[in-house]
Amino acid sequence: MKIAITGKGGVGKTTFSAILSRIYAEEGYNVLAVDADPDPNLALALGFPEEIIKEIVPISEMKTMISERTSSTPETFGKMFKINPKVDDIPEKFCKKHNGVKLLTMGTVDKAGMGCFCPENVLLKKLTSHLILQNKDIVIMDMEAGIEHLGRGTAQGVDLFIVVIEPGIRSIKTYEHVKNLAEQLGINRVLVVANKVRNVDDEKYVLEHVGEENCLGFIHYRENVGDSDRVNHSPYDSKETVGEVKKIKEKLEKGA
Repeated sequence: MKIAITGKGGVGKTTFSAILSRIYAEEGYNVLAVDADPDPNLALALGFPEEIIKEIVPISEMKTMISERTSSTPETFGKMFKINPKVDDIPEKFCKKHNGVKLLTMGTVDKAGMGCFCPENVLLKKLTSHLILQNKDIVIMDMEAGIEHLGRGTAQGVDLFIVVIEPGIRSIKTYEHVKNLAEQLGINRVLVVANKVRNVDDEKYVLEHVGEENCLGFIHYRENVGDSDRVNHSPYDSKETVGEVKKIKEKLEKGA
């Protein structure tokens, strides 16, 4: 199963990604959690200890490895380099593992004038395609607010796109944006998880705007979950929240 999780910043998609990963791992599945957000926080949400988090180097920052795989040099831009680098060994070689979950932190490319066609981006896109189309683990990708960086073939390999929203129009607009992008790629399986829900009115608001058939379920607001990163705790410590995510998981497995 390959699941891509997206949503605007602050809605709790990393929290949902982490809890879902932990649940599958506890059930005995091989789980690879992929932090593809430019602001990577998935390790902390998964409950990784600080000493492991400090060791994590995003793939995009592994200059020597990228240079070797793409046959590139710092002066490569505008010149020739491999556009089909070897990536199949990267997940096992560079992932970190804790609580039964393997974590791969992708990183991002932010170089003025480099555009999209540079060795770093070529390797990241190739790796993303491998994780979705060829990797045999359950892959849960914590992504930025959109799917623009997925190619058509890669996106069609995803079993399900989940947009985490909160009860608010800006968040719902993000869902609509992702759904439109997915439809352009021929993908119709885009569903919603509503987080930070406070009451029945919030639930009704979400269902009115996204449709009951598109909503996998609700995760209610809890202060201990919202404060978890400040006290260096995993949201998986909240039994009530984990219970709600388990219900969402059961629903997506039955219908999606």
